[in-house]
Amino acid sequence: MPYVNIRITREGATSEQKAALILHIRGVTQLLVDILGKNPATTVVTIDEVDTDNWGVGGETITARRKRGA
Repeated sequence: MPYVNIRITREGATSEQKAALILHIRGVTQLLVDILGKNPATTVVTIDEVDTDNWGVGGETITARRKRGA
């Protein structure tokens, strides 16, 4: 069973936007079908929302980067 995980920062993505992400993941699902022969009916998609305090780039949190305008 293929498992696709999308991680985004928790910054107000609506339920509708997340549903659209899941719907449009068809391209990735098709890659799994074409390359690995996986069944698209059993492909699982999850969305993890991560607080910006828990996501870092270049040695600092996203919260800190956003505060300084980076």
